[in-house]
Amino acid sequence: MSNTDKIKLTSYSTKGGCGCKIGPGDLSQVLRTLPLAAPDPNLLVGLDTSDDAGVYKLSDDLALVQTVDFFTPIVDDPYSFGQVAAANAISDIYAMGGRPLTALNIVAFPIRTLDKQVLADILRGAGDKMKEAGVTLVGGHSIDDNEPKFGLAVTGLIHPDKVRTNAGAQPGDKLIVTKPIGVGILTTSIKKDKLSQEEVQRVTKVMATLNRTAAETMESYEVHACTDITGFGLMGHTLEIARGSSVGIRIRAADVPILPRVRELAEEGFVPGGTKNNFAHVHESVTFPESLDQVGQWILCDAVTSGGLLISVASHQAEELLGKLKQAGVEAAIIGETTADQPGHIVVQ
Repeated sequence: MSNTDKIKLTSYSTKGGCGCKIGPGDLSQVLRTLPLAAPDPNLLVGLDTSDDAGVYKLSDDLALVQTVDFFTPIVDDPYSFGQVAAANAISDIYAMGGRPLTALNIVAFPIRTLDKQVLADILRGAGDKMKEAGVTLVGGHSIDDNEPKFGLAVTGLIHPDKVRTNAGAQPGDKLIVTKPIGVGILTTSIKKDKLSQEEVQRVTKVMATLNRTAAETMESYEVHACTDITGFGLMGHTLEIARGSSVGIRIRAADVPILPRVRELAEEGFVPGGTKNNFAHVHESVTFPESLDQVGQWILCDAVTSGGLLISVASHQAEELLGKLKQAGVEAAIIGETTADQPGHIVVQ
């Protein structure tokens, strides 16, 4: 075991260890202040629908997919942190239906106070994950900062007619999620030394798993909308689909896959601030059943890092797609459906 294995990397994070984004409500207020850009007919996906990545058309049969994501350490092992950060950033390309191609490293690191080997291990972890995804590293940028942060700017390719946004869901679709939730509560618990090594390895594996298999499996199906579940949580990203597609959504709480011990740890108080912010943002647009207590509602809003895809697929293909995903080793589940009633609203059953 190297010395870097013993460093509590999450202690350098002032954000509590969940890698949370700025809240959706706060972000939308800021974006509204930006000057309107001149319309560009080649910009196929921009800021309008809070999608996972931007898409810019180069020709009739080729478009660029571009995204960027970075955050503070959420696990203590530097190599694992690099893998999770890379998988998280690349996921946006998969969510749009694209093929990731190149990446740039984004690094903030306290070079005078942390062993340089820690940074080397972060970059090595990210590099191995990029290699697994078939992504070529073409450069990057670094700054000296007291709080470590790492991520990628990723560029991918897609056919303009095959872009999958979060705004195309149709009434009657089934919703499939491809990873269990509860990551934010567990990574917050890591910071408080509440997980065993086996539990840390389990949640790390979930976060470091690429969404490549899920994305490739759904390619041949009638998928109307797709997003990946990250900082805004299951309810936040589901609400983006509901609003962007002008559909209502029903979620069956009992069918949502949740990582072990999440409920227990949430009841003990290890709920990140980002999760509570997510709940505050969505609760007026979500009807929760009386039988679901506050902890259960928080879990459905939990701020995720490198979560799975949320796929809105034609109802008649849902069971077949689910079977193919499971056959490929994806932890997938059908958790609800879209409706024509109450567009822009979620009903949890």
